Amino acid sequence: MNRTPIETVLLVGVVLGRESEAAVEDNLRELALLAASAGARVAETVIQKRPRPDAATFIGKGKAEELALTVKHLNVSTVIFDDDLTPSQVKNLENVLDALVMDRAWLILSLFALRARTEEAKVQVSLAQYQYLLPRLTRRWTHLSRQEAAIGTRGVGETQLELDRRQARARIRRLEADLARIETARSQTRKSHDVLPRAAITGYTNAGKSTLFNVLTGSSVFEGDRLFATLETRIARITRPTALPILISDTVGFIRKLPHDLIAAFRSTLEEARTADVVLHVVDRSHPRHEEQEQVGLQVLDDLGVERARVLTVYNKSDAVPGLEEASFPHVSARTGAGLDALVAAVEDRLLPAFRKVQRLIPYAESHRVDAFKKSPMTVSIRQEAGGLKVEYWVRV
Repeated sequence: MNRTPIETVLLVGVVLGRESEAAVEDNLRELALLAASAGARVAETVIQKRPRPDAATFIGKGKAEELALTVKHLNVSTVIFDDDLTPSQVKNLENVLDALVMDRAWLILSLFALRARTEEAKVQVSLAQYQYLLPRLTRRWTHLSRQEAAIGTRGVGETQLELDRRQARARIRRLEADLARIETARSQTRKSHDVLPRAAITGYTNAGKSTLFNVLTGSSVFEGDRLFATLETRIARITRPTALPILISDTVGFIRKLPHDLIAAFRSTLEEARTADVVLHVVDRSHPRHEEQEQVGLQVLDDLGVERARVLTVYNKSDAVPGLEEASFPHVSARTGAGLDALVAAVEDRLLPAFRKVQRLIPYAESHRVDAFKKSPMTVSIRQEAGGLKVEYWVRV
């Protein structure tokens, strides 16, 4: 069986101004996870200190020439920068390094292309990639033909070799039309769910969102200790005992420097979080920079227009933090189940004020009207009375 050769990459981080070197090192560890998730092998990591980025090469001519020797020595095929690069910086660096150069944003887009499975996810990722490429089409993309199945060619692929701006804009219009069609179908599905209380799971990638979704709903969404294991939104009923029937969704994860084009393209998927009654913001409490990740998540939710009053922060993976194994909510462990009953109770407490129980007596002569209540998840009970069938059900206030 033929296997795609493992791509060898070199990572570059730059400490700018008064930025902490420890923070850049941690960012590069995350970049390494992104590269590994995309199927690459990290050969080496390079850190440079500069007061400000160099306009031509970001790292300066001398450092670029030094880096070229490392690239040649390690037989590196791709150099990935943790910062956003301008088209001219990428072009200049490729001329010096004789290797494919990409920034963090393009790596994330390529990883999303690798993960996309449904039609909606594929359209969203392709749209984001073309929008990213459009202002960069002034340079030749011959570097993409240097190797087979390079990270940077995934999704859009080598078709960009023949692209011009007119073709790219036409492709973007077609993708936007496809996405609009998919969003219309999604909105119709969402309307059918509007009667039900809805919660959405959000948070930094790899915070354990899918594991939490599975344990709350009895589902089997893929779980993996990797970044962006889930791209498509899943929706299911919470199976734990609740007074209200509650739908909960598992959404795409957030990450530092998430490309703007990607957020825009995934607006329909992230709409689940924007319109949910309660938004569970899951934070990996065991991560050394969990506070920063929490702030990234809150900022994305702010950008989506999610009011803080609807956000319920949940600190997951408490079992991996000494002293927090048996901590009370909002600390939970989706892996061990600790705190999950309290979590469901907290969600229900947030939801109950927006709903009330209604009782209705339907005469036996009109008993056919009860069929709709039998099918509704909002129905609490149907019982026989002297004058007919008494139905008790939940309604939004």
